[in-house]
Amino acid sequence: MSARITGLTTRLITVPLLRSWGAEAPENHVIVTELTTDDGGTGHGFSWTPTIGPHAVKALLDHDIAPFILGLEANAEIVWDQLWKRLHEAGGGGLTTIAMSGVDLALWDLKARQAGTSVTGLLGQRQESVEVYGSGVNLHYTVEQLVEQAQRWVAAGHNAVKIKVGKPELREDAERVAAVRQVIGPDRLLMIDANQRWDLAHTFRALDVLGEYGLEWLEEPIRADDLWAYRRLRKHSPVPIALGENVHTIYRFRDFIEAEAVDIIQPNIVRVGGITPFRRIVELARANSIRVAPHLLPELSGQLALTLAEAVSVEDVEDASFEQLGILAGPSPVRISNSTGRSLLSSTGRHGLGFDFTGKQSAPGSSASENSASENKGNLIEYSNS
Repeated sequence: MSARITGLTTRLITVPLLRSWGAEAPENHVIVTELTTDDGGTGHGFSWTPTIGPHAVKALLDHDIAPFILGLEANAEIVWDQLWKRLHEAGGGGLTTIAMSGVDLALWDLKARQAGTSVTGLLGQRQESVEVYGSGVNLHYTVEQLVEQAQRWVAAGHNAVKIKVGKPELREDAERVAAVRQVIGPDRLLMIDANQRWDLAHTFRALDVLGEYGLEWLEEPIRADDLWAYRRLRKHSPVPIALGENVHTIYRFRDFIEAEAVDIIQPNIVRVGGITPFRRIVELARANSIRVAPHLLPELSGQLALTLAEAVSVEDVEDASFEQLGILAGPSPVRISNSTGRSLLSSTGRHGLGFDFTGKQSAPGSSASENSASENKGNLIEYSNS
């Protein structure tokens, strides 16, 4: 008989970023989950959001998801499909899928731990290592700060880097892109990300000016919901179009792919709902010859990247990994090094997902609806439910 889910507990960790992502995003939020089964098994997962909705995600997990999954078979794919149907009334993606990732990741972690291997090993490792590209949330940086960051990326062995664009004046973006291109040289790849700051007309003007710097891709220049605009953009753009960090379901990815509106998709494993939907989205992209570039969270996306049939690059935002933020109690599940002159990510082989988060454990015996007082641990603020 298959094991059944007997419990789900959560706690919210809020941690300031070492390098602020700007006034609107000075910190990150991780909702740590622990799932138990009737055979004594335990799985560890998490949800994540850099800005909006950490308490809403936690509330969904505590009050809507935890009661529903009790008694279900501890099978990630089965649980995911049932849970998505259950939550769809509250939205097919977004906060709902972000919350769902906490359960999905915990179930995959449980299965890998019980098999005595890592999630990478459980899914089947196909790549010995994957390339890592340097990334930064740096639109608020001065040109001098941006140049210094680009120099650090070069020193770290990154063969590709990505910067933010979207300044009030296009000439400012041009100055910044030119400065980074000068630092990294003509052979490294350069990507730019406008974070939905432009409309279609401005995007075409920007491409006329910035396209001369040999861009590998232009990321999310227009509001991610605007399929009509992206279809027109890709038809006429001299630069490949990337998007996906704000696309939450396989149906929406399908819409962009079938409309021939995108060249590279960038699913965020947590935002789409975990490993289960991420793998389905990757197979959809592969069947349509669309490139994949996982969004953020290198300690998670890197593990999955090692299992993919086709090599992808993993995004590493400077000084923003869980390990660098100081919220891991043990070693990272991945290793990023440049011993070969290139920045490469490999697995450390820790069992399960390999995430052991810092912070106090939830008080034994408290109910799923009880909130403990917030605890300020220096640079950590934590809220616990169990």
